[in-house]
Amino acid sequence: MQPTEWDLNPKFDFRDEHMVREGEKVSLAKIPTEFEGPFRGKEHGRAFAAHAIAEIQELQYRMYTEAKQSLLIVLQAPDAAGKDGLIRKVLGRMNPQGCRTYPFKVPSSLERAHDFLWRIHQATPAAGKVSIFNRSHYEDVLVVRVEDLVPKSVWKQRYEIINDFEKLLLHRGTRILKFYLHISPEEQLERFKKRLDEPTKHWKLNEGDYEARAKWGDYREAYEDVFEKCHSEDAPWHIIPADKKWYRDASVAAIVRDTFRDMDPQLPPLDADLDEIRRLYERELAKQ
Repeated sequence: MQPTEWDLNPKFDFRDEHMVREGEKVSLAKIPTEFEGPFRGKEHGRAFAAHAIAEIQELQYRMYTEAKQSLLIVLQAPDAAGKDGLIRKVLGRMNPQGCRTYPFKVPSSLERAHDFLWRIHQATPAAGKVSIFNRSHYEDVLVVRVEDLVPKSVWKQRYEIINDFEKLLLHRGTRILKFYLHISPEEQLERFKKRLDEPTKHWKLNEGDYEARAKWGDYREAYEDVFEKCHSEDAPWHIIPADKKWYRDASVAAIVRDTFRDMDPQLPPLDADLDEIRRLYERELAKQ
């Protein structure tokens, strides 16, 4: 059965549903990790996502040719929440000429010799481009806090520095979307099992993942402070229920699509004499 217009455009505001409220203290324990929104199951959600991705591709092409605006997408999540899958299935479907993913891992010795935003700023998108951060500058108020890598007096100041950094990007014409993929510890453990059972995923296995599980509550508390201190209307956080992978993909696709719609990129005007171009084309055609 072909999807109906309602199937592809349900009357549901994904941004409003999942956006952190300004000034509101977030409790992740009270937010469900499993959600279906307006969808009638997996196939409906997947059809919607495919439709949204097609529109994202068109709008990204316009932004690339317009070369005035840019988009930064930040992905944060516990291990196995699906950042790689979301990039592969949704965000990575954009034209790579105008879109690049940056996986921020443990800083190198060179990166540690600079301020914590040095490596981040180099990866922000130029006009017309999209940057996707797989982990981000927020690791410097999350991992460093929970793992006690720097003193509290250091990481506590970074919230304000991050806010100023994002204001700078906004002033330059970069829209910012920040996503937290929200999964339960039970779902995470199930995904760890799949990694153990599937040899092609063994490269993802890491003893540190289990050490981080022991600090689940500490990481949640650190994230909750991030949502409170580093959220704004212009650089919003969205908390995406991610136990169902298909809903994760559909909701993020919807939010990215709607953001592109708001940006409303336009194809640049023709900078040539159209009649002359046609004349040259017809001349070349006549030679064949």
